[in-house]
Amino acid sequence: MALDDIHTPVLLDRCVELLAPALDREGAVFVDATEGMGGHSEAILERFPQASLIGLDRDTDALRIAGERLARFGDRVSLVHTVYDGIAEAVRSVGRRRVDGILFDLGVSSLQLDEADRGFAYSQDAPLDMRMDQTAPTTAADIVATYGEGDLRRIFERYGEEKLAGRYARAIIAARQQAPIERSSQLVEVLIGATPVAVQRERAGHPAKRVFQALRIEVNGELAVLERALPAALDLLPVGGRIVVMSYQSLEDRLVKRVFADAAASTAPAGLPIEPPEHAPKFKLLVRGAELASDEEKLRNPRATPVRLRAAERVREAA
Repeated sequence: MALDDIHTPVLLDRCVELLAPALDREGAVFVDATEGMGGHSEAILERFPQASLIGLDRDTDALRIAGERLARFGDRVSLVHTVYDGIAEAVRSVGRRRVDGILFDLGVSSLQLDEADRGFAYSQDAPLDMRMDQTAPTTAADIVATYGEGDLRRIFERYGEEKLAGRYARAIIAARQQAPIERSSQLVEVLIGATPVAVQRERAGHPAKRVFQALRIEVNGELAVLERALPAALDLLPVGGRIVVMSYQSLEDRLVKRVFADAAASTAPAGLPIEPPEHAPKFKLLVRGAELASDEEKLRNPRATPVRLRAAERVREAA
């Protein structure tokens, strides 16, 4: 099966459009901080034949597939096995100090969702793994087996925004005392059993959805990694350089919104009649709020349904 049949990049044309002014020149360098199966990178390399790519991913399977997909571009492609908070080091490792365009396509990838044995999907029975990087030591099963009730409740509340966090934490503690919870179907059964029937009728979505999200974020340290990665990425951009970030859940999007707003804000004290140049914003926002996928794209590619896109351009160097 062709990659295009199993992987449809989200908001592909819009990402290319936003990055184009930064990449349409000789020697431009583009970082795909979440390489995945290479769909966005392929489009960028085709559209801008003078540009080169530094592609990052923590998933070795994704890098292998992207390498095959992008092989025809030869030495224009450098792929690096790293989590995206290692973006600055990865850029330096291929002999660069600055880059012209950066893309983050956050969350779980199509590859990870579609491979049942990775354990990301509550709808498929598989080992409770959820590691984006298969070389990482801690799985979701480890967390379910070892975290106390308070820590389970904390991550369900914080990363899943789950109103039944305490109830689910207690149910997991009770269930694991009877038998280890090692598979996604076991955890789903525990969560459904702990969900009042009235709540199941009223709630939109599966009872396990938010808990699985929370476990995935905890296993992969996603929010902490993103909080480190965004400032590092902004620092790599010269004047005219652009960054595009696509988020798929509210916690990520709020973090991106805050970092971009800070970067695009004046640092001048309130009340000054004239803004000193050294206090002018370093970035400008390229879209109003967060852009959503069109209804047409959502129908064509359901994984685009929750996406929130934000973009910014550097307009002034740091002092």
